[in-house]
Amino acid sequence: MSVAASSPLTTLLDVPEIAGTMNMTWLGQAGFAIRAGATTALVDPFLAPYEGRRYESALRADEAAGLDVVLCTHEHVDHFDAVSAPAFARSSPGCVFVVPTPIVDMVTEVGVAQDRVIGMQPGDVQKIGGLSVRAVPAMHGVTMEDAYGFGEELSDGQVRFLGYVIEADGVRVYHAGDTIPYDGMDVLMRELDVDVALLPINGRDADREARGIVGNMTEREAAWIADEIGAGTLVPMHHDLFSANRGWPAHVVEAVEREDRDVAVLVPPRERPFRVSARSPR
Repeated sequence: MSVAASSPLTTLLDVPEIAGTMNMTWLGQAGFAIRAGATTALVDPFLAPYEGRRYESALRADEAAGLDVVLCTHEHVDHFDAVSAPAFARSSPGCVFVVPTPIVDMVTEVGVAQDRVIGMQPGDVQKIGGLSVRAVPAMHGVTMEDAYGFGEELSDGQVRFLGYVIEADGVRVYHAGDTIPYDGMDVLMRELDVDVALLPINGRDADREARGIVGNMTEREAAWIADEIGAGTLVPMHHDLFSANRGWPAHVVEAVEREDRDVAVLVPPRERPFRVSARSPR
């Protein structure tokens, strides 16, 4: 099966590759497509119809041929799309799925073969095609009852929420998943020397938490973290899909300018390719 001619994935694959760069497409919310060398990855793709979405995805899972890996940071529906996962497996027979170890069973239960699912914990590294993927912790919660933590009490001591540092051709991109700042986050991520930080910006407040919405870092916190870890570029994410859980990229730009943060803010158009590069050659 070929990828639909007008899909965001086809458009990304048509972008010429340049050494020392990585081609990406923001799919909306926390979803990204990445093309590096001959390797194609999706991170937190949420494509299925769902009540409350402000827009539908232009990428269909059953047309997403040629994927090498789908990475999911945790089990919430807008990060692990249980409807689309088996369709990815069928449309891309060589694709593997990378998820936190505690939710491996969730992926196999929807019909993905066990030998195609890789569970990871913080510090683990996987080589997949031309990509190196390192797992790092994220601080979140399945519900407000277990927020904000690493999910260890729900998972026999294992971390349930992850971010990933994805490296190819000398470019390191940090996809934070859903997280708030946590003790040691700045030190850990500075040591990993990332070039680009994809950070959630929808924030958290008492009103949303009372409705059971586990929040994320605020726009100001995202600007601060990106600066603290030395990322040259900040890409705001997780701010656009649900009307009751918005964030505002313009507020990130304002925080960077007002607080003199040493980071560039890139707000890509949804479902259009963009290119990122390393701050300096490695």
